[in-house]
Amino acid sequence: MRARAPIPVEARPNARWSRGFVHDQFTNAQHFRVLNVVGNVTRECLGSPQDSSISERRVARDLIALIERWGKPGMIVSDNGTDLISNAILRRCSEKRIEWHSHRARKAHAEGVAESVTGRMRDDPLNETMCHDLAHARVVIAAGATDYDTERPYSALDDQTPADDAPTLTAAIARRCCAT
Repeated sequence: MRARAPIPVEARPNARWSRGFVHDQFTNAQHFRVLNVVGNVTRECLGSPQDSSISERRVARDLIALIERWGKPGMIVSDNGTDLISNAILRRCSEKRIEWHSHRARKAHAEGVAESVTGRMRDDPLNETMCHDLAHARVVIAAGATDYDTERPYSALDDQTPADDAPTLTAAIARRCCAT
């Protein structure tokens, strides 16, 4: 059996995004989902749309909104769940000329960056707070994403937060561009 090689990633913002879902429930036992979208190089939580149900069309719409806000990624990686690799999403990626890669679902090691953010989202804001409704969940998740980006150091970023590392990354890219 041939070993799978990691997908190479250029060290620049938007080189690759990863996506993954978190599931939770409100105090009334109704379920909701959060779709975390993370920049693999910057480690930033680019977006965390949440709702009681997130359809493939909704995922495609949220993807377009994130591209409008952050710029187009070179590649998107997710598991191969039907809501993440639907025809609507694959069509959008093709239209935008975004490379798409998927891996088998429930393989946490396959996409460590998204799994890290998803785990932190689960451990901190969601496990610590019983959300009453979607409005409450949105406030909690937005605070959790801000905390992740601005307060939590990441070992892959030399123990800096994603927000603290951004100027370092930008300067390194500028030096590399000027050197060529």
